Amino acid sequence: MPVTKVMNRWLVVVGAILIQLSLGAIYAWSVFTPALKAVGWSKMQTQIVFAVGLACFAIIMLWAGRKLPAWGPRKLTVISGLVLGSGYALAGLFGGTNFWLLLLFVGVIGGSGIGIGYVVPIAVGMRWFPDKKGMITGLAVAGFGFGAMGWVKLAGSWGHLIATLGLSTTFIIYGAAFAALVITGGLWMVFPPEGWLPIGYTPPETTDTLNGTNGGFTSGEMLATRQFYYIFLTFVFSAGAGLMSIGLMKLYPMEALQSAGYSASEASAIAGTAMAIFFSLANGIGRIAWGMMSDLMGRKAAIVIMTATQGICVIGFPTMATNELILYVGATFIGFNFGGNFALFPTMTADTFGAKSVGQNYPFIFLAYGVGGIFGPILGGMLGDMGNFPMAFTICGVLCLVGAVLTYNIQPPKRI
Repeated sequence: MPVTKVMNRWLVVVGAILIQLSLGAIYAWSVFTPALKAVGWSKMQTQIVFAVGLACFAIIMLWAGRKLPAWGPRKLTVISGLVLGSGYALAGLFGGTNFWLLLLFVGVIGGSGIGIGYVVPIAVGMRWFPDKKGMITGLAVAGFGFGAMGWVKLAGSWGHLIATLGLSTTFIIYGAAFAALVITGGLWMVFPPEGWLPIGYTPPETTDTLNGTNGGFTSGEMLATRQFYYIFLTFVFSAGAGLMSIGLMKLYPMEALQSAGYSASEASAIAGTAMAIFFSLANGIGRIAWGMMSDLMGRKAAIVIMTATQGICVIGFPTMATNELILYVGATFIGFNFGGNFALFPTMTADTFGAKSVGQNYPFIFLAYGVGGIFGPILGGMLGDMGNFPMAFTICGVLCLVGAVLTYNIQPPKRI
């Protein structure tokens, strides 16, 4: 009987990283804002483009998840690369510095391209690595985080593309690069043959087997369970605390350090280092580390530990921020735990509602990131205007602890 040749599953890792490196473009938007402000854009306009990009990313991801079974991962990835690449290329060809055109091309079209492709390497990777779901997801989403840093440096201090070639040409170059990388990575975005398992791997009893099905929960069935809302709220609280901390990581420590006796210039340099180096690097490393640790201890235990330690760190951050070395420690821990969200919640979704349906179900969980992105920064800004930044950190920290309790109480769901 002939043996069916199966693709080397590590090629999926290569493809996933290539794709996510490009999709991380959304977090590189900040590198374009100084040049846009120099030609008359307001700060609000620069943030509107970014916010619209994030909104389109999250909303279109729901549509992409539904299309994944019918269209297949490779086709969806190619569409993602073409849409994302064309958005940035059109921004360079026709937009330049026009607000409305950049809002359309980068915000709407570019954000949609990211949403189409984001869930594909996560869903494909979990099917090829059922024995290492946390690791593969961590690697993929780390590419998303580190990619942003690379595109920022290429346009700025490393490659000087904006200074040398201008905004329009940089947009065109990035559009071509994004399309090429995503489409190339898409060559390996295929599901393994039905029934395939890694050699020597015996799957544990999962949600699918407990419910007498191999398909997992549909999105409608998932939305009818309390487990969905426990996971969703925990993600909201954890992401909201991290995003609030990102928004205040430069501003609040500057105030705290100056009140502790540091000069304004010293406080600015220390706070900038905390954000640009300690938080950012820990954010990327945390995605891989938490994913790998969750393969050893289980997703539920990992999320409980991550959110509980995040809650403690965030509550204690106002005190940490008054000392340079302790500030660096606090920024590292918060960044490390924040990065873990993106490795742990996709895999928790798979473990709870079935790996085969994670492409359709995780986009609903991921909406929690958008909710956290609204309430966390707004809470921080509102209480900051009232002169009470520490209260914002305390509230977010307590909510993280609540999330840890919610996750601790999650049990395998049953179909009604």
